[in-house]
Amino acid sequence: MRSFWLNSGSSSDQSNGGNDRAELYLNVYDLTPVNNYLYWFGLGIFHSGIELHGLEYGFGAHEYPTSGIFEVEPRSCPGFIYRRSVLLGTTEMSRSDFRLFMEHLSGNYHGDTYHLIAKNCNHFTDDVCMRLTGKRIPGWVNRLARLGSFCNCLLPESIQVTAVRHLPDHHVCSDIESESVASSPSAGSEEEADHHLLTMPNGDVAFLREKPVRLAQEVL
Repeated sequence: MRSFWLNSGSSSDQSNGGNDRAELYLNVYDLTPVNNYLYWFGLGIFHSGIELHGLEYGFGAHEYPTSGIFEVEPRSCPGFIYRRSVLLGTTEMSRSDFRLFMEHLSGNYHGDTYHLIAKNCNHFTDDVCMRLTGKRIPGWVNRLARLGSFCNCLLPESIQVTAVRHLPDHHVCSDIESESVASSPSAGSEEEADHHLLTMPNGDVAFLREKPVRLAQEVL
């Protein structure tokens, strides 16, 4: 697993002045009301997202071999009940570098590879936390998944089948749609700025497009 260790000398930190450190949060949501009881025993069925620079990123399931990483407003992921936020640490990574980092990471997290036990949203946030801080997310967030097959006995059937079906359907832009948007005279700078997002029909969730990016930290 590649690490993206940050250093204060990065020239891309201009957006935060090169001196300020941004706080990295783990936003935790309930998938079921049963959590109100399990939580006090250090257990629960949770969704989690990573928040930095006023944006929250999570990993969800869909049927396509494309990015399953999506972007939402912090602490307001649709379909889940917000529970709490955990401060994971701080980073000097700028907002633009963080977005590029997520677009690069999206190649490892396709929507059709989501698995409730082996590769869920909490595995994604743990991976991001490890890459940025060298530490893991709190163990209680994904404890049931680590219990493996025993977890299946505890989960409601609707959650066993799929954990993220209540997210909006994944919208795939066809070549025709892409060409139409590109040729439209109304496609201005605002649309170009969000070219890396796949916009959802209701606007609540947007999946990141895959974009293989070589960050400065990866250069040999």
